[in-house]
Amino acid sequence: MDRRTFISGGAIAAATVATACGETGQENTGPAAPAVNRGVTRLRMVTTWPANFPGLGTAANNVADYINRMSGGSLEVRVYAAGEIVSAFEAFDAVSEGTADMYHGAEYYWQGKSPAFNYFTAVPFGMTAYEIMGWVEYGGGQALWDELSGGFNIKPFQAGNSGHQMGGWFKREINTLDDFQGLRMRIPGLGGNVLRELGGAAVTLSGGEIYPALQNGTIDATEWVGPWNDLAFGFYREAPFYYGPGFHEPGACLSVGINRGVWDGLADDHKAIIASACRTANNLSLAEFQYQNALALDVLLNEHGVQLRHFSDEIWEQIGTISEQVVADTGNADPFTRQVYDSYLDARDKMRGWGRISELPYMAQRERVLGG
Repeated sequence: MDRRTFISGGAIAAATVATACGETGQENTGPAAPAVNRGVTRLRMVTTWPANFPGLGTAANNVADYINRMSGGSLEVRVYAAGEIVSAFEAFDAVSEGTADMYHGAEYYWQGKSPAFNYFTAVPFGMTAYEIMGWVEYGGGQALWDELSGGFNIKPFQAGNSGHQMGGWFKREINTLDDFQGLRMRIPGLGGNVLRELGGAAVTLSGGEIYPALQNGTIDATEWVGPWNDLAFGFYREAPFYYGPGFHEPGACLSVGINRGVWDGLADDHKAIIASACRTANNLSLAEFQYQNALALDVLLNEHGVQLRHFSDEIWEQIGTISEQVVADTGNADPFTRQVYDSYLDARDKMRGWGRISELPYMAQRERVLGG
């Protein structure tokens, strides 16, 4: 497994390097060539993804690679997949406590620590990928995120986005609201809360646990990401009905979190390189998902006979009503989460106004003119 990488930027004073290496888990290569003499700061990144998994696991690798190349090797990140050091859902605690230096994951996995984390991945009927990028970068989202994660000794960044996700794979058709009764579905975050209100049973599983659960009947359905990632996991072999679009993750932001002590110990140029690497990974991952999903959908439909389905308007209306209530209930859980919720809604509604006269009518007219 060759997933080492990290940053550049020029020489660091010896004292600074010694401090940084001590804080970031420098690997001991023996007295003949200690890392401090080479001016290298080594960081360990744990992830919530299977090793090298397309789009998700590779986004983490890309962050590390960008950092390494931009720094000329003075920063070096080694990536560990879920389970190699800690399990997927232990990544946050590992970084918070200093067991690892940084993670790559999805913030809604940490909703047990604060419901506010949901807003920095995706919420039902929430922002699209470009909208959440706009909110975080320019609408006050980053400052709120810094405050939230800072309470857990972590500095956060956007570092990937899957774009709009599909509604999921189902072993049976979903034609009416009654079909959700008793449905056991892998769906995390607030989307899981919506499913429970519909009468289903939401199950949280890491990526590597989903296919076996679908295969042995532990779950009846699963959402994951979209055609590219779903094809890689082979869900079509167990659940023939593929529903889209999804309501729960219209633009799922992925993230990097860095231990605050590690971050504070870095030189300013290294901080700038990490921030730039995360932005690069964020932008390119969205482009990659957009293109690869199109190719994978063609394979699923034309080579594997997947049956593409859409939820009815009745289902959408009920999901919309429930979603707004679930998101509001979550947003009012505590005073700080209310700040995040208010900021999120304000940004969403402003950007909806622009989208209503730009992308939405354009896409409708393009489809009308060009046809199927």
